Amino acid sequence: MGNQEIVQKLWSLCNVLRDDGITYHQYVTELTYLLFLKMMKETNNEQIIPEEYRWDSLMQMHGIDLKTHYQRLLIDLGREDNETLRQIYVNAQTNIDEPKNLEKIVRSIDGLDWYSAKEEGLGDLYEGLLEKNASETKSGAGQYFTPRPLIDAIVKLVDPQPGERCNDPAAGTFGFMIAADRNIREKTDDYFELGQLEAEFQKYKAFSGVELVKDTHRLALMNAMLHDIQGDIKLGDTLSDIGKGLKNYDVVMTNPPFGTKQGGERPTRDDFTYTSTNKQLNFLQHIYRSLKPDGEARAAVVLPDNVLFEGGQGAKIREDLMEKCNLHTILRLPTGIFYAQGVKTNVLFFKRGKKDKENTEQIWVYDMRTNMPNFGKRTPLMKKHFENFNNAYLAENRNEVKDERWNVFTRKDIHKKGDNLNVGLIADDSLALYENLPEPIESTEEVISKLNSAVGLLNEVVEELREVENGNNKDKKIENVAETPGVFENE
Repeated sequence: MGNQEIVQKLWSLCNVLRDDGITYHQYVTELTYLLFLKMMKETNNEQIIPEEYRWDSLMQMHGIDLKTHYQRLLIDLGREDNETLRQIYVNAQTNIDEPKNLEKIVRSIDGLDWYSAKEEGLGDLYEGLLEKNASETKSGAGQYFTPRPLIDAIVKLVDPQPGERCNDPAAGTFGFMIAADRNIREKTDDYFELGQLEAEFQKYKAFSGVELVKDTHRLALMNAMLHDIQGDIKLGDTLSDIGKGLKNYDVVMTNPPFGTKQGGERPTRDDFTYTSTNKQLNFLQHIYRSLKPDGEARAAVVLPDNVLFEGGQGAKIREDLMEKCNLHTILRLPTGIFYAQGVKTNVLFFKRGKKDKENTEQIWVYDMRTNMPNFGKRTPLMKKHFENFNNAYLAENRNEVKDERWNVFTRKDIHKKGDNLNVGLIADDSLALYENLPEPIESTEEVISKLNSAVGLLNEVVEELREVENGNNKDKKIENVAETPGVFENE
């Protein structure tokens, strides 16, 4: 049994919990509590768990005893000295009311093909579960889940190196950092080519992040642990004072949450030059300020269209970005790739300059949106869809790339547009249908003429029907009179 089949089996268990009123997201969180215990057993790491709360303790109990034991387990593990245990189980509580449902899930998890899961990688299994959760529109998880092909494409181009400090200030389930770790492992023979100190740096110091939502933070910790990453994943808000300490990174890759702060609030931190109620603009400002000013530190950030053209503070933040950084590439992403349908997004790639002025000279824009398929469940985004963009991005001479989707704009061009970055979209073929249409006035007059003709014909039909109806009524009257006794007798 492969990981995909195991994910499907785990997901089908959610049906067991429907009667308990458990949502998809609650279910994944519940699974995380249980899977952690089972995976610690499978990887021979149970020593960090008190003996009375290890996986086998769940297998030895039934009914109400099992539920009572499980509730106590969640509380006590959330108070443990071991930091990993404490962070995963802090404030944990079960949403499963029926003891028989809990028992069925525990025994179903125990009965899965864990040998195959370990062969394919427990981290990959867990990521598959998170992806399944995000693809279920009812779960609402799509708001923090970035599609894997997009993450992989970004990581390949940003290309984190051994020894670099990488950060995601809106970590979600830690997907960007896990992909960065995988990218470096592939280039260093799973870190065996590194010295001991360098390998320890990769495991404990290289990857970090911040996540605001408690349950999502739990998923991020679990995901990191299963990929053998023990970096610092903070629970908190990057746009609060916690973000002031996030500095001097070599690489930042992130997909900040969409929307505005509730109630139109501005960020609580006081070190921003420009403040806005638009969270993405604030995240953008945080990101380029958090990069090491060495001319090599770089970032890739997923942002919605409005960040490219919003006026006021938005224009000032974009200008500041282009002054402090070399904003060299913008990828206009297709619609439908996020589970919030209709959201139009982009990836901004930039490098922090050594100085704070005149770092952007020209911006290359790749339009991956126009005349592209409608992505979604039936047409998923795949690695192959990024091939042409990758070739253009990595070309030794970008000017020699022959691709209509690839265009360049000078800093002067952008400045003339009021620092509006909503550029680079090519002509939409679907609009070609309208190119040869007649002038609107002529077309309208023709339509009115045809409608008048149709109305005239309808009026004629109505008149004929009335005549027929009147004739039929006369005949009926004559028949009725003829059938009435004595009507003609007095005449």
